[in-house]
Amino acid sequence: MNSPISRRTVTASLLAGAAALSTAGVAYSGPAAAADHPRRPHERRDTPTIVLIHGAFADASSWSGVIERLQRHGHRVLAPALPLRGLASDSAYIRSVLDSITGPIVLVGHSYGGAVISQAAADAPHVKALVYIAAFVPEVGESALQLTDKFPGSTLGQATATQYYPLPDGGQGEELVIKKDLFRQQFAAGVPVGTAQVMAAGQRPITLAALQEPATAAAWKKIPSWYLVATEDRNIPPTAERWMAKRARAHTVTVRAPHAVSVSDPGPVTDLILRATRSVRSGH
Repeated sequence: MNSPISRRTVTASLLAGAAALSTAGVAYSGPAAAADHPRRPHERRDTPTIVLIHGAFADASSWSGVIERLQRHGHRVLAPALPLRGLASDSAYIRSVLDSITGPIVLVGHSYGGAVISQAAADAPHVKALVYIAAFVPEVGESALQLTDKFPGSTLGQATATQYYPLPDGGQGEELVIKKDLFRQQFAAGVPVGTAQVMAAGQRPITLAALQEPATAAAWKKIPSWYLVATEDRNIPPTAERWMAKRARAHTVTVRAPHAVSVSDPGPVTDLILRATRSVRSGH
């Protein structure tokens, strides 16, 4: 009876064969050569990392539909949690995230996140494109609340409630939340009721001070920008969105959607981000 071939014998034979190929001048790289496996898009050196920054009354899960689509295109995506405590401190935190990334970056901001990316990207050499999704695009010295009130149409003031939280010095700070019974109509009109209820339950409060704090940098003056206007937005007036997009000379698209457009319409949001990404890769 023939004796069975042991695993040790097979392994030794494979190693001997690899050594023979190497001696003959043929590089051995396992079952298939590396050339048979082209790099995925996110492995290409010219493909940016896409960083998604949420805004007030939301969290990183608001980007879930967009993240899924971008990942299906092979892109590397980050969606860090924004503290929502103050424009300078929030921007400094996001800048620390950007500084940890190697290679080009497409930086995307929704709502208050737009003010954050405008400041965080200032003098950040790896940020090659800014994408604003129904977002604030402040000039130096402007605040989010100032831009909200520049044009009529926002109903956010009537829909929010004030909460108080302890400050390190022993005092109290003010933060805002959208009233749960008004959340869907104010923030996410058109989003399924169940989804809107989950969003309302998990909404992140923002400090009043963050909305009042003036910007100290405007990266959109030097970095190419893209903008999505949400025509049914009740937080930021659509007229203000168009005005900010025009001032920033942003490549602009318009979508019939609420403020939470990344949840209600992730497809158009993804398409705009991909346009910015392709522009970075092509160098235009």
